[in-house]
Amino acid sequence: MKIEQVAAQLYTLREFMKTPPEIEASLKKVKAIGYQAVQLSALGPIPEKDLAKILSDLELTCCVTHEPGEKLLNEPEKIIERLSILNCKITGYPHPSGVSFNTLDDVKQFARKLNQAGKVFRKAGVTLVYHNHHIEFRRFGDKTILEILYEETDPENLQGLLDTYWAQYGGGDPVAWCRKMKNRLPAIHLKDYVINEENKPEFAEIGQGNLDWKSIIKAAEDSGCLWYCVEQDICRRDPFESMKMSFNYIKENLTCI
Repeated sequence: MKIEQVAAQLYTLREFMKTPPEIEASLKKVKAIGYQAVQLSALGPIPEKDLAKILSDLELTCCVTHEPGEKLLNEPEKIIERLSILNCKITGYPHPSGVSFNTLDDVKQFARKLNQAGKVFRKAGVTLVYHNHHIEFRRFGDKTILEILYEETDPENLQGLLDTYWAQYGGGDPVAWCRKMKNRLPAIHLKDYVINEENKPEFAEIGQGNLDWKSIIKAAEDSGCLWYCVEQDICRRDPFESMKMSFNYIKENLTCI
């Protein structure tokens, strides 16, 4: 992994990116930390052309976006148009909000919808990726929902955006999942996992938790990962400080020249 492959997942900074001026100011801070790429997520309203100009002026690459799930499934053409303006080739299904996982048939029906939308994206030169939480580690028989979703979709139409924290929280092994996703993992969310003073799991800056980062990065690299998106859903300190701590740890311990 090279430092230019490390991206800031902007969901971490969502409270500071609600207006166009806030978005521009926050992106300047992200660039000053050292990030050369970003994943767009949870930004306030801003015209795509204005956002694209800010990114271009700061020499920040938009490597991935998160888009509303319903729009991804039902209006992929509109998202393709948005991504074209942003010069982005990967978009992620963020969370199965409102999707039923009550039965195996429900899961397979959802997989068919993802596969159908992914086919539209693929034909337009865009890769659709699925971002997991812990809920996809529920089992039907001997397989997790996440395994079923990938087995029921064409790798050309749906790839993975593995979230390390949620994989661990769901009882999965982030390293094993990186290996499982070989040639199907263009991006990953780097998110550390720690047990707090109340003996509960909590988000942490990279290197401040319990995950085996060298093994995770090695497995992700071996699977062909292109983008390593740093994210922290909840921060105990200023989110920009958290993002800087994570970046510095990655640069000093996990990247090659």
